[in-house]
Amino acid sequence: MHIRAVRAVAIRDLKIVLRSKGVMLPIVLLPVILMILLPAGIGIAAPWMVAEADSELDDLAMFFDAMPGYMQITFAGYSPVQTMVVVMLVYFFAPLFLVMPLMVASTIAANSFAGEKERKTLEALIYTPTTDAELFIGKMLAAWIPAFLVAVGSFVLYGITANLAAWPTMGRIFFPNAMWIVLVFWVAPAAAGLGLGSMILVSSKVNTFQEAYQIGGVVVLPVIMLMFGQISGVLYLSVGVVVLVGLVLWLVDAALLWFAVRTFKRDEIIARL
Repeated sequence: MHIRAVRAVAIRDLKIVLRSKGVMLPIVLLPVILMILLPAGIGIAAPWMVAEADSELDDLAMFFDAMPGYMQITFAGYSPVQTMVVVMLVYFFAPLFLVMPLMVASTIAANSFAGEKERKTLEALIYTPTTDAELFIGKMLAAWIPAFLVAVGSFVLYGITANLAAWPTMGRIFFPNAMWIVLVFWVAPAAAGLGLGSMILVSSKVNTFQEAYQIGGVVVLPVIMLMFGQISGVLYLSVGVVVLVGLVLWLVDAALLWFAVRTFKRDEIIARL
């Protein structure tokens, strides 16, 4: 395998992504909405929510009482308002954060082959002197690297927003904790790998970017299940749980990408042009 060929494919795809408004728009808007607007609203509104609704305190007490003892220790000394802020911004938002690398990787990967077909550039790319593995890995890196960088950047923005918005309530910097560090640098890249691996397989089989994006959207379901599992009290994210989730995702990525590389054949794609 030639590294220069892989790099050339990746750089080419990245340039195409930067020029595409349809791809760049969700990549920009998603972090703004999920990582800035939502946490800012929650951090500012939390004192009012606790003061105006006793049901919020009841739900919070039930959630807190069901927590494992080792997690309850982290809330020692917190007021009800501070507890709500930490539960919402540190724990409930953790699964939602994984939507970032997953969707960014999926969006770019959906444009990988289906977008090439729409632009009528796929045939020229396929006839370049690169192997199937070089072509596949180059396109994979063109989606995975931006997804991870967006995840890290979103994490920084989220931390600044959460600490500033909740400063009147918390009176100190409370974010991030160890669980989030593991989430960002261990689970997020694995989530990006899950999105791009499945989406490249899908986009190589369909003819349009929209078809690939819609079909590949099912990869968000594991994140949604993780989020609802935590909200319902079935699962609580801790460092150990996050490490385990990341390990499962990396194993799924390895299996998915192994299958994708073995089944990716440019002659089959040419036959469908």
